[in-house]
Amino acid sequence: MESELVSKTTYLFAADAVLLIHFLFVCFVVLGLVLILAGKPLAWDWVHNRPFRIVHLFAIGIVVVQSWLGAICPLTLWEMNWREKAGDAVYTGSFIAHWLERLLFYQAPPWVFILIYTLFSSLVALSWYWVRPRK
Repeated sequence: MESELVSKTTYLFAADAVLLIHFLFVCFVVLGLVLILAGKPLAWDWVHNRPFRIVHLFAIGIVVVQSWLGAICPLTLWEMNWREKAGDAVYTGSFIAHWLERLLFYQAPPWVFILIYTLFSSLVALSWYWVRPRK
């Protein structure tokens, strides 16, 4: 009985850890672009940091490719796997769709998210021309 409780607690901890990592990933992608765009008029030198910009572009690129392929993010799959093993409730679909629905009571078909991800990634790509990374 105690071993089962430890396993359930461990699985829930792992699921919550993956959820936190996923949330931080989304914050990095979204807030990263906001800060890059704000950094140009505010003359923040760090927004020109090439490694930061490459990682940022790569991060949104992963999201866009997954959405085009109809794939669910591995972080979502890992979180749901841990929750299921703990006997906790799981959701279906993407992380963003689930939390938008849950937090904003808004539902949208998958194509809407594909379009949003694609447009957002286009903004990230355009930011390379407006706020040029250093060589």
